[in-house]
Amino acid sequence: MTSHGIRNIVVLTGAGVSAESGVATFRGPDGLWEGHRVEDVATPQAFARDPALVHAFYDARRAKLGTIGPNAAHEALARLDCEWPGKLLLVTQNVDDLHERAGSKRLLHMHGELKRGWCLECDDRFEWDGVMGEGAVCPACATPGRVRPDIVWFGEMPYEMERIDEALQRCDLFVSIGTSGAVYPAAGFVQTARYCGARTLELNLEPSLASFLFDESRTGRAGELVPVWVEELLSGAHSAHSSPMSR
Repeated sequence: MTSHGIRNIVVLTGAGVSAESGVATFRGPDGLWEGHRVEDVATPQAFARDPALVHAFYDARRAKLGTIGPNAAHEALARLDCEWPGKLLLVTQNVDDLHERAGSKRLLHMHGELKRGWCLECDDRFEWDGVMGEGAVCPACATPGRVRPDIVWFGEMPYEMERIDEALQRCDLFVSIGTSGAVYPAAGFVQTARYCGARTLELNLEPSLASFLFDESRTGRAGELVPVWVEELLSGAHSAHSSPMSR
């Protein structure tokens, strides 16, 4: 894919980007997430029913972040963020911090972040590292026992949907990386981008449920596909910028 005519880019990343770093994909072939039913650890009802279990689950996920690091896909996207001259919005469904640690700045976590907390007493959101647990005290209002992970659970609205929709409507290229194409609203992003005239590209380990909606679909490991695509895009942009014939 060349960068001719491309100025504004929206990139969506999913579990397939972080899998090569050792982060478990959201649902395994057995339907479980790290040994738990999604209904038991990723819904508001689960938190109300058994907050200790939910906290233990996310405390373990948070702790694991200290044992892993960004992979080649994260690093390539950070390079794109640094070098792309047009507008770029990297939207991730992942709750880990690997994009940040690789250096991405133009980034939005639509499903929240493991290393953030949300106080249900005062509605403040804040950075959080280490164990949270049932007795966590809000740093803003000092209320104990009302802090939950700042994660978007099933049944809750993803963050900054209006900003994402605006970016999709004005982008020239939409790229989906490592996502199943099965979970809405993210699964509908390609349709919005196509309707507004953008070119669309999918990079995934295997064809997704939405592959037929993309202009181009490449299959393979994100750590191999993403650096190649970013190099193609940036090489085209740099040559276009330096050539007087392109103006």
